[in-house]
Amino acid sequence: MGKIFYIIGKSATGKDTIYNKILEQQIPNLEKLVIYTTRPQREGETNGKEYFFTDLKGLNEMREKGVIIEERTYHTVLGDWTYFTADDGQLELDTTDYLGIGTLESYEKMISWFGTDKVVPIYIELEDGIRLSRALGREQQQKTPHYAEMCRRFLADAEDFSEEKLLKAGIVKRFENMDADQTAGEIVNYIREASGRVE
Repeated sequence: MGKIFYIIGKSATGKDTIYNKILEQQIPNLEKLVIYTTRPQREGETNGKEYFFTDLKGLNEMREKGVIIEERTYHTVLGDWTYFTADDGQLELDTTDYLGIGTLESYEKMISWFGTDKVVPIYIELEDGIRLSRALGREQQQKTPHYAEMCRRFLADAEDFSEEKLLKAGIVKRFENMDADQTAGEIVNYIREASGRVE
């Protein structure tokens, strides 16, 4: 039976980098779980790779079908952006494992939908000063940097990922991402053990 390995962590901890490095390992029967978003597509992103990009109409249609597992809306300085996971037929948990990325709240809703035996948290952490430096560098590479939104995300993370909330969600094991290659390697081994595919 398959599992959903769910990467969570504060912004700029390197979640996307780790996610991609794990997928590059081509672990047998591990596929990526692609979620949806209504936020604008960024430079270098491909629809269906990082996210499925949609609009409010598409979001509402999926709500009406009752296939949305979890959704969260961020009131950003650029408008409201909604991210959501849908049980849209892409999951085959009878035979396949999946790798996804989300928030602590979305992780809890995934647990409610699929059960604790199906969803495995992978919590990535990094010292705040390093995170802020990385976030600033990433934003400076954008054609139109949005520093206010970067700061909003950074401050919101302190509340969203408080120790109290992490413990309540049952998050115990953590991976510190000082070196992306090393951290990805540790997580790959963890996934192989948890899925019973140890080489």
